[in-house]
Parts: sequence; C-alpha cells; structure tokens
Amino acid sequence: MIRHLINLLLWALPPSRCFALRRLCLRLAGVSIAPGAAFCGRGWIYGRGRLAIGDDSWLSPGVIVYTHLDVSIVIGERCDIGPGVEFIVGSHVIGDSTRRAGRGTARAINVGNGCWIGAGSKIMGGVTIGSGSVVAAGAVVLRDVPPNTLYAGVPAVLKRTLG
Repeated sequence: MIRHLINLLLWALPPSRCFALRRLCLRLAGVSIAPGAAFCGRGWIYGRGRLAIGDDSWLSPGVIVYTHLDVSIVIGERCDIGPGVEFIVGSHVIGDSTRRAGRGTARAINVGNGCWIGAGSKIMGGVTIGSGSVVAAGAVVLRDVPPNTLYAGVPAVLKRTLG
C-alpha cells in the first residue's frame, strides 16, 4: 500500500525535477536508491519486491517496474534507462488447454554498470544485461546480454560488439 501512495505522490511532481524528494520517497517505499540516482516521474513501481538502483543512474519518465517478493531487480551504476522502459520479472508456465497461463513464475533482472537501455524496451525476468551494453529502443530482451554488446530487435539479438 505504501508503494501505491508513493507512486501517486511521485506522479504529481514535475517529471524531471525534485530528485532528492523522489529518492526520499522511494526509500520510504523500500527501494534501495543511491544518492546520485534519478528516477523521473510518470513511471510506476508495482509490487513489494526488491528494487535497487545504483549511483548516477537515470531512469527516464514513464519507466515501469514490476517487482515480485521472491526476486530482485538490480540496476547498476551509471545506467541510462530510456522513457517507457519496462522491467517485468513475472510470467507463467504454459498451462493446459483450459487455462494457458499456468502457474506463475518470477525471475530476477540484473543490469550491469554503465548500460544504456533505449526507449520502450522490455526487459524480461531471468535476464542479466552485462556491464557497458546497449539495448536498442523497442527491443524485447528475453536472454542474457553479454558485456559491451549492442542488442536490438524483437526478440533482441546481437548486432555488434562494442569496444
């Protein structure tokens, strides 16, 4: 309930201002956010699971984070997360024909230091994005992204290795 109230308060603030107040509110909601991190407005954090955001990371307006009590989402230091990016830890196993969305599952998400995740991307549960990597705008990341690589597409695939 506290996260819902904090989300409403953060929604009311200017989207890219008041970062100290935003960090304070997020800490009250149980989010581990470093002193230099910026979580812009018009986004939302669902659930009561663990979310950690590293120093000097920027989460643009409209970022949506779906947490789960059983797993964590960790965003490293110096990451830039574009507008409308979604972090989704939950899914389902395929059920029988009476209900295809079977038993619920949850898997952690880890984003290494220095990553850039482009606007509108979706990062699915069980994924680790290696340090120094780029995920192109609109990508859907279903598998691990090695360090210092560029991934793009639906589903995201390796486009090139970065120096």
